[in-house]
Amino acid sequence: MQRHSAARLRGGLRQAAALFTLACLPLAATAANTYPERPISLVVPFSPGGGTDISARLLANELGRITGSTVVVDNRPGAGGQIAADGVARAAADGYTLLFANSGMMAINPWLYTLQNDPATAFEPVSLFSDLPFALVVSPQLKANSVDELLALARAEPGKYTFASSGPGGAPHLAGEIFQQATGVELLHVPYKGGGPAMADLVAGHVDMLFASVLETVSYVRAGQLRALAVTGEARSPAMPDVPTLAEAGVRDAQVGSWTAVLTPAGTPAAVIDRLASLIAQAAADPAVQEKLTVQGAVARSSTPEELADVAKRDRAHFGKIIETRQLKSP
Repeated sequence: MQRHSAARLRGGLRQAAALFTLACLPLAATAANTYPERPISLVVPFSPGGGTDISARLLANELGRITGSTVVVDNRPGAGGQIAADGVARAAADGYTLLFANSGMMAINPWLYTLQNDPATAFEPVSLFSDLPFALVVSPQLKANSVDELLALARAEPGKYTFASSGPGGAPHLAGEIFQQATGVELLHVPYKGGGPAMADLVAGHVDMLFASVLETVSYVRAGQLRALAVTGEARSPAMPDVPTLAEAGVRDAQVGSWTAVLTPAGTPAAVIDRLASLIAQAAADPAVQEKLTVQGAVARSSTPEELADVAKRDRAHFGKIIETRQLKSP
C-alpha cells in the first residue's frame, strides 16, 4: 500500500512539473516578444576610446533606435576584462545586463588568469557584432617608415623598443607576441588599462609602437599623429588602402585580429537570447552601421549563439598554442 501511494505521489509530482513547464512557456515567449521593457546595461570591460568601446557604443545606439529603449554603456576596466566579466556573471539572468566581450576575454584570458568565472560556462553566447583587424602603428618620433626599418632598429638594440597594449593577455598583446615570434625581434611590452590610455601615450611618444584595431587607429593616422606601417589581416583595410599587410611587408604567419560579441549571464532564457540575437543581427545589417564600421576599419558581423560558441572555442585553442610557445604568464 505504501509503495502504491509513493508511486502515485511521484506520478503526481511529475505531472505537476510538466504542467508548470507548459504554463511557463507562453510567459517566456511573451517576455521575449516584449523585450526590452526597461533600460539595458551594456558592460564594456575597457576604458572609453578603445576599439571595443567604440563598437559597443555604436551597437548601443542602434539597439536603442531599433527597440525605442535605453541602452547604457557601462565601462568597467581592469584585470584584462575580468572585473566587468565577474560583475556581469553575478547579474540577474534576464537579458538586461549584457557583457560586450572581445576575443581576448573569451579565448586568451582562460590561459593566463585564474578566473572566478570561465567564460565558456559563466555566460550564454548571444551574437558576434564586429571583426576588428589590427594595424601596427608607431609614434612619429620613431625613425621607422616601414616594417623593414622598424625591424632594423629592433634588431640593432634588442629589448629597447616598446610596444603598448590595452592590457596583458588581450589580443593586442598577443599580436605583439606573434609579431616577435614571426620576426625574431625582442620588444618590451608595456600594458595599459584599455586601448584609450595606450593610444594617448603612443601619440605622446612615451611608447614606440602599438598593435590596435584599425577602428581606433585610423583617425590618428589620418591626422598625422601616428604612422601606420602594416595591417594584420589577410587583405588591406578599406580604411587604410595605402598601408600594406604584414605579409606584403615580408612578415609571414603573423595574421591576427579581434572580434566583439555580446554575452549574457548563464541561465538567461533561450527565448530572450534569441530575441537579443535577432536585434543584434538587425543592427549589424543596417547599412549605416556597416558604413560607420567600415570607414573606421571594422567589419560588421552577426551570428547565432551556436556560431559564436564555435568561434570562441576555435580561437581559445589557437591562442593557447601561442601562449604556450611564447611561455607567457599572467601579470
